[in-house]
Amino acid sequence: MSAVRILVIEDNPSDVSLLRLALLDQGADFQLEVCSDGQQAIDFIAEQRHTESDKTPCVILLDLHLPKHNGLEVLQAIRQEPALRNIGVIVLTGSLNPPQAKELESLGAYYRRKPSDLAELTELAAEVLALCKGMEKTTFVGSTL
Repeated sequence: MSAVRILVIEDNPSDVSLLRLALLDQGADFQLEVCSDGQQAIDFIAEQRHTESDKTPCVILLDLHLPKHNGLEVLQAIRQEPALRNIGVIVLTGSLNPPQAKELESLGAYYRRKPSDLAELTELAAEVLALCKGMEKTTFVGSTL
């Protein structure tokens, strides 16, 4: 199997580095595409229109609180782009209010608390890889904080 492509939209480089280590710990063959703010993510999304399908990410990890465009704006753009609209999106956040949760669910995204320790990060890495392999875990659906 070829490397799985994962899009990470996260403004904290330490979080990206820790995720990379957790994926490596899983023995995964992966490629991370990283956008560090909402504008980079919007630009990436627009470029997908002209990208070969084998370069499309299998899952998108999206920080809710981003500079330039927030996670909800980015998620809306993802759902409007035909090449990405059916990709699993996991929104990571430290805080989420009920209206935001409802909007995320209406846009077909999973949400969960940002990992705060190594065990949670390892669990997230395993879930991401399961999604990429087509083995969606039901623990994502309706996840709450």
